[in-house]
Amino acid sequence: MSSLDINDTTLHYEDEGAGPALLFLHGWGTSGRTWGAQLPDFTRDHRVVTVDWRGCGRSARPVRGNTTAGVVSDLVALIGALRLDRPVVVGSSIGGSFATALGLRRPELIAGVVPVGAPGYWPSAKAQTELVAALHRDRAGTVAGWVPGWYAPGTAPALIDWTVRQILDSGVYIDEHQATADGYDPRPTLPELRVPIHYIHGELDAAIPLEVALTCAALTPGAEVSVIAGAAHMPHQERPDRFNTALRAALARMAQATCGAA
Repeated sequence: MSSLDINDTTLHYEDEGAGPALLFLHGWGTSGRTWGAQLPDFTRDHRVVTVDWRGCGRSARPVRGNTTAGVVSDLVALIGALRLDRPVVVGSSIGGSFATALGLRRPELIAGVVPVGAPGYWPSAKAQTELVAALHRDRAGTVAGWVPGWYAPGTAPALIDWTVRQILDSGVYIDEHQATADGYDPRPTLPELRVPIHYIHGELDAAIPLEVALTCAALTPGAEVSVIAGAAHMPHQERPDRFNTALRAALARMAQATCGAA
C-alpha cells in the first residue's frame, strides 16, 4: 500500500510493472480496485498506476478540492512525484472527464487519453439537482437504486453490490462533482485537444449513451471509438477480455501515431 501527500490531501496509489506508463482513473465514488481485471494483463509489459482520487477508496476525504480542476491538479502532482513518463491516461466515467481535462490543460505530460463511458454531458440541470437532493436525503437507498443501471442485464449481483459498497464508503464531499455536473460540457474544447484520444464505450450504456461518445469523437481531432458489445457503463468490469483487447489495440494505434509525429 502506497500513499502520497499532495495538495493538502493524501492519495492512495498502486504502482506495478515496467514499460510504457498507464495511469488508470476510476469513476465517481469507487476506487482503483475497479481495474482489477486489467492489472494481470497490462502489468506484464507496462508500468501501471492506479490511484484512488481524493474522497474515494483508500485516499483521504478532504472537504475542499472536489472539483475537476482540483482532481486534475492532483494528477499533475502525482505524475511529477512518481516520475511517470508521459502515461496514457485511461479513465472510467467521470475519470474519463478528468483524463480529457488533463489532456487539454497539460498535453505535454501525457501520451494519450482513453475515456471509458465518458466524457459525459448532461442536458438537464434538474436531474442532477434531484440526484444530489436524493443523495442527501437517503444516500444508501439512492445509490442502491441507481448503480444497477450502470450495468448490463445479467451482470452478477455481487459486482453491483460491491460497487454500491465502494460508493457508500467514499466521502460525502465528492457529491460536489454531481452538483456541478450539469455545467460540464467538453464539446466546445474538444477540437483543441492535441494528444491522441480513443473512446471505449459499452454499446448498452444508459448512464452515458453511446451517442455521447460518438458526438465527442466527431469533435476531437483524430479520435476513434471502440464499442464493447454486451457491455454498459462499466465495460472494463462487465466484459474484461473484450475491453482489454480493445485497449491494447488503442494503445498500439496511439504508439504508431506518436512515432509518426516524431
